[in-house]
Parts: sequence; structure tokens; C-alpha cells
Amino acid sequence: MSRADHPPRSRDLSRRYDRSFRADDAYRATLPDMQNKDASLIQGANVPIQHVGISGFRLPMLVATRDAKPLPLECTITGSVSLAADRKGINMSRIMRTFYEFKDRVLSHELLEEILVRYKKDLDCSRARIMVEFRYPILQKSLRSGLEGWQYYRAVLEGTIDDLDRLRRYVHFDFVYSSACPCSAELTEHAREERSAYGIPHSQRSKARVVAEVAPGRVLFVEDMKELCLKGLQTETQVMVKREDEQAFAELNGAYSKFVEDAARVVYEQFDADARVRDFVIACSHLESLHSHDAVSVINKGMPSGLSADFSNFRDLIC
Repeated sequence: MSRADHPPRSRDLSRRYDRSFRADDAYRATLPDMQNKDASLIQGANVPIQHVGISGFRLPMLVATRDAKPLPLECTITGSVSLAADRKGINMSRIMRTFYEFKDRVLSHELLEEILVRYKKDLDCSRARIMVEFRYPILQKSLRSGLEGWQYYRAVLEGTIDDLDRLRRYVHFDFVYSSACPCSAELTEHAREERSAYGIPHSQRSKARVVAEVAPGRVLFVEDMKELCLKGLQTETQVMVKREDEQAFAELNGAYSKFVEDAARVVYEQFDADARVRDFVIACSHLESLHSHDAVSVINKGMPSGLSADFSNFRDLIC
């Protein structure tokens, strides 16, 4: 297209950034708002959208702890709301701006509930959801030597609000453990007893991901999630070890060998018995050292209209 084919400009435009310009209320009132145009400007089907918002904005926050001593942690936030038919879009910046109004408060499910109520008001929506992810440190003692080291746990606090203003709270938690194969252990003993052949049973680093819905009126801390997983699985990976700790870990794996099916069931047993937990789903992945593939399992509590066992992103459980 030649210069002559371009429409003429009504005036010459400045290419200089004016650092002295200030936008007042009158000027802001003239700014176009494309997201709030009428339905005639919707592209594609004029249908509702279940979730629209911002994923992955980060900020430091104080995170609630069980001992009431909040921890300063880097948090990654996803905030989304529903969008009705006949509405072109939302003001995305409000997702972040509203959340930032609460940035100096201690992060808890109660705080998320306050923000969700504000989302419904500020963004004029019927439903909203917030997920806040962080790495939570808990001091772990070695098995025998008395050493200590910080174990970090991926955790997510989630809150939702629906059309009827019903609030629901969830904790997502990853627990990394060792899984020694019971079949391999038995075959190794068989070779030792029948043929005096030396063998080593295979074991592997493994991960359980638990999503637990907190029962109304109850509180579930990250420390609680860790303790429930540890009580079921027993063989958490270690931070600081000396030789006596490594020996102890081998004995611990021998005492609590497990298939991936066993792992899902022992974690189920702990969460099912805890009154703080209304519903849950558990996904386990054993990163096989025998095979070139992983062994996986998924189990849920099985409540009507509850959390479903449709987890399939097992590559996300590589640890």
C-alpha cells in the first residue's frame, strides 16, 4: 500500500512522551472502555463464560500458620469470575486491584472469603474463585542423628463463591515420599533364600497431591495436611541425613513398603477420618525405577456432587 492509499490524518500526532501530562477525572471520563461495550460487539457466540480473570500475578504476603506466627512468603495468585451472556468482558485490572487492597492482611481462607465477596461486587459477577499458591517451609528432624533441615511443601489455598453466595474453602497440598515396591522386596528375599543371590529391591521418589475441602466452621492448616499425609505414608523424603539416618530410612521403607494403590488408600484413611475435612481427592504417582513409565492412582471421598476423581495431569507430579 502506497502512502497515497492511507487515509489522511486529521492532525499531526506527537511522537514525544509527555512526562508532565496528568489525567484528571474529566480526561478519564473520555477514555474508551472496550470491555464494557454492548453485546453487539461480542466476537463469537454470545454465551456465558465460566471463568475469566488473571493467572500468575505474584506478591509477598503473610501466610497464616498453626502457631499463629504468620510467615512472609511469595504467593502466586489466580483470580477469576464468571461472565454472563450479553457482557463483552470484565475489567481485568480489578481482579488485581481488589486483591491488592488486602495485601497487608494475613492470608487465610477467611481473608479469601472477604475478597470473593468484593469480587462479586466490584466485577458485577455471579461467581468467583481465588487460588493462592506458595512454598511452605516446615522444619524436619532427621530420623536418628538429631540434624534438622527445612522441607518445603507446595500448597494452595482456594476459595470459591457461587450464585447463592455459598462459600467453599480448599487446601491443595503436595507430599513427596519414598515408595519401596513390595513385590520387588519379596523377589529379592526369594533370591537370597533360594539361591544366595544378592539383590536390591527397587524404590522411587513419589508424590501425593491432596485437595481437601475444609468443613464449615473448621480450620485446616498446611501443617495439618502434612501430618495427615505423613501418618498415612510414613516414608517422607529427608532433608538432612548422616549414615545412621540413611540406614533408618532404609528400615522405614522396609517397614512401610507400598504399591501406588496402597498409597492412595492409606492417605484416604487419614483424610476420611478427620472431621475438619468435608471432601477430598487424592492423586499419587510413583516415578518407577524399574520401568520407563510411572505408576499412578486417583481416589476421592465419593460424596454426591463432590470432588471427582478425574485427575489426569500426572506429569505435574514429577518430583
